[in-house]
Amino acid sequence: MITLHELETRFQHVPTHLFEIVVELRNIVKEIAPEAHEDIRSEGLVYYYAERGGPVSAGICQILIQPDHIRLAFNHGVNLPDPARLLEGDRLVKRFARIPSFDQACWEDIKALIEASSRFDPYSQTFRSR
Repeated sequence: MITLHELETRFQHVPTHLFEIVVELRNIVKEIAPEAHEDIRSEGLVYYYAERGGPVSAGICQILIQPDHIRLAFNHGVNLPDPARLLEGDRLVKRFARIPSFDQACWEDIKALIEASSRFDPYSQTFRSR
């Protein structure tokens, strides 16, 4: 994984209150999927299982930095259980959760989405067991 120092350097333009959300989401992904590959992209971070494919076919999530919030995106979000109704978006299958502040985040529900996404297999349209 990328070091915290590298992240701080790459995203030094990001306001502190949003960067705190990025770090917390990153910690959650590392906890749920320690073997996940992490890439820095221009808009944020991407997590996927490299041995299964790339960021789309084996994607877990994307942490996208927006001007006023963090967007936690799921390439196959339409397939994820979302009882808290956090996911939004009108694309065919991609969905995202908007996180405007650390204190407003529904962390347990966000963690459940990341966990479900880490187990989703888009080829079989089923969830792998852990």
